[in-house]
Amino acid sequence: MELSAGQLANILEGEIDGNSEVSLHTLAKIEEGIPGAVCFLSNLEYEKHLYTSKASAVIVNQGFVPTKTVPDHITLIRVENPRMAFAKLLEAYQQFRKKEPGIHPTAVIEDKVTFGEDVYIGPNCYIGSGSVVGNGSIIKSGSRIGDSVQIGENCTIHFNVVINDDCRIGDNCIIQHGAVIGGDGFGFQPDSANDYQKISHIGNVILEDRVEVGANTTIDRATLGSTIIKKGVKLDNLIQIGHNVVIGENTVIASQSGVAGSVVIGKNCMIGGQVGFAGHQKIADGSKFAAKTGVLGSISTPDGIYQGIPAVPLRTWQKAQIIFKRLPEIGKKLDDIERRLNDNK
Repeated sequence: MELSAGQLANILEGEIDGNSEVSLHTLAKIEEGIPGAVCFLSNLEYEKHLYTSKASAVIVNQGFVPTKTVPDHITLIRVENPRMAFAKLLEAYQQFRKKEPGIHPTAVIEDKVTFGEDVYIGPNCYIGSGSVVGNGSIIKSGSRIGDSVQIGENCTIHFNVVINDDCRIGDNCIIQHGAVIGGDGFGFQPDSANDYQKISHIGNVILEDRVEVGANTTIDRATLGSTIIKKGVKLDNLIQIGHNVVIGENTVIASQSGVAGSVVIGKNCMIGGQVGFAGHQKIADGSKFAAKTGVLGSISTPDGIYQGIPAVPLRTWQKAQIIFKRLPEIGKKLDDIERRLNDNK
């Protein structure tokens, strides 16, 4: 991938401040810039690196005013939002690096599989009977796609992913390495002898459009019906989503969180790392949960912020922490009061 600073500015709808003809062929962090690299600067704590960087171009905010003289070899590309512009550039770079369409000869393709145009299937993949892979989608080596799976357009399925029978993946989804979509839920029922009998799960998992699933994250299939991850949801690595869960549009969940069966999470929620949800709850739109929160009951008020075990409003939790830190002092005062009362008997 090689283009001039002027061409890049046109792509990013930015303005050139410097040499529009300088050639760019790689991306780098501003503190590690090399000739031919383009970097971005949005956090002014990193501005000091601008004046020593060897990069050829730096993407900056439209109103950025240098505090020193910018080296002659650096062209500034001024845009409205440097982080978003750089994200757009990274996406273009990824598209440039995409595999050539085709099916590797070691891939196993069962009968009645349908492929769209410009599909790539990597080495040692398995595609089950009756599955559909949409236009422009990529399935990298070692991945296993079950029977009657539907994968939409322009999806990227990374190495060693498992998508089990009957699951549906929307358009423009990304599933990272080692994720498992559609494994059995954790469903058991003790019999009269208290031996746990397995409950079969015959539902599926639906990922709507623009969902990203992190590495080694698992999403269990529904007992009946569907586990549904709605449009725009982003799941970090190492997350467990239980059977029959519904996660609303544009909700984001950080690593090592767990969502027990039949929880319904609203749209536009933000969930920190290691948050746990007990089963069969409903969570209002826009709810936010700090890391390590334990959500043991439903939340009906939208746009709240919660922390603690069990989850309480953030301000309540903060006040409780202040009191908690004073417990030794409070305990000592109570001991003194008790001693004085005993002395007066």
